[in-house]
Amino acid sequence: MDLSVLDITRLQFAVVTIYHYLFVPLSIALAAATAGLHTAWHRTGRDCYRRLTLLVGKLLLVTFAVGVVTGLVQELQFGLGWSSFARAYGDVFGPVLAVEGMLAFFLEATFLGLWYFGWGRLPRRLHLATIWVVAIGTLISAFVILAANAFMQNPVAYRWDEQVGRARLTSFPELMLNPVNLAAFPHTIAGAVMLGGALLLAVGAWRRWVHVPTASGLGEPGEPESRDDHEQGLAFGTLARVGAWSTLVGGTLVALTGDVLGKVMTQVQPMKMAAAEALYTTTAGAPFSIFAVGRPGGEEPFFSLDVPYLLSVLAVGDPTATVAGIDDLQAQYAEQFGAGDYVPVVWMAYWSFRAMIGIGMLATAVAAAYLWATRRGRELPVGRLGVRRALRLLPLLPALPAAAGTFGWVFTETARQPWLAFGLTRTEDGLSAGLTAGEALAALGTFALAYGVIAVVWTRLVLHIIRQDLDAEALAAGERGEENPTDQPDERTGGRTPQDADLVTTY
Repeated sequence: MDLSVLDITRLQFAVVTIYHYLFVPLSIALAAATAGLHTAWHRTGRDCYRRLTLLVGKLLLVTFAVGVVTGLVQELQFGLGWSSFARAYGDVFGPVLAVEGMLAFFLEATFLGLWYFGWGRLPRRLHLATIWVVAIGTLISAFVILAANAFMQNPVAYRWDEQVGRARLTSFPELMLNPVNLAAFPHTIAGAVMLGGALLLAVGAWRRWVHVPTASGLGEPGEPESRDDHEQGLAFGTLARVGAWSTLVGGTLVALTGDVLGKVMTQVQPMKMAAAEALYTTTAGAPFSIFAVGRPGGEEPFFSLDVPYLLSVLAVGDPTATVAGIDDLQAQYAEQFGAGDYVPVVWMAYWSFRAMIGIGMLATAVAAAYLWATRRGRELPVGRLGVRRALRLLPLLPALPAAAGTFGWVFTETARQPWLAFGLTRTEDGLSAGLTAGEALAALGTFALAYGVIAVVWTRLVLHIIRQDLDAEALAAGERGEENPTDQPDERTGGRTPQDADLVTTY
């Protein structure tokens, strides 16, 4: 199969964007988790919270750094492959990218550095405030950058300058308050909470039940458990439950906010909702198929498991409401925008929509099962074969919400086709002039190779961090209410505390 320049450039954009987005929600969630754990230590004085804060903070640092690098590549490839679109809409996207860049590079990065190197140097309240600035900054950054994507879904706050052939921004607040952005932002943040929680659950449960070779874990039967192992097990057990609650709450909010987003999507892009169900005929009281067997198209599927009226509920909120079908919308768009094919790839929209929902529900169910199994301080029956196998697979849990989020973005972007900015610019019109297939392939190969290296580095750093033991002596001292021995300056480290030295030399 021959790939056109458009196909290769779209694939390049998909690879770069999906890869970058894996680190964005993780950074948002880890920043909030670090701030929450730091606050818990600040209020209770329990040193287990301090150690968990440092652990999650190190994960945040590594993830944030990779997110910044991949974000730079995102903007580079945008100009490389889509310069015609950038030229036409630069006045709209320029302020958005400038604000987001200022937040990411100056606000978040600066205060993250102050937090990381501020242990033992900044006043405790000021030190706590620095990580909260980072957490709030990630939310503002996400809101601003999502406004750019919302413009592509539902163009607002612009006027078209016919003289120069460019869109002019008319109101920055109106751009930010795009109805699509107001619906997409809470949905995106809920997904971030879910993904970050899954990572914390996987790390905490793995260290609590698998990695620590104690009698309560999956070590050799009868192996004695030291006090150090016991204290670390309790700390990682706390981390696992924090992650499980985050995953459960995030998954629930994803469903609720997704319902709101679906209704907004139906208003501004009815073709997208029709493609999500492969609904070709306008139908009142439309059902929603859990899955269907057959070739998507005008023909009826061989088999379909339907929930009556559910599509009308998802699209409008009324079980008897009429949902526009693909055939009628195609005729409407052809009359409105001119001759052409305005139908996206239906099979991709159909299955990515269901993969997003199904995988997200599975991750939420795993978190709920873990919370139930460990309720009221109960120990997991690790001696059972089924439990032991489940725990071995638990480190893969973050892949579920990551995959759900990926399928969500695949649905969002591919079901918008053939539009780059809906109703204004078609995708092929946004390509860089003169770009050849060879140049696009070379860029795609370079980005894929660089991202492969970054993935290996990030994974190795994360594994190194989560395999490190917490300071058991400090844990025990914190539980007894004693002064933390690691907070005392050490002349051998130039006045830094031993913990400071560990922070500096971690990487």
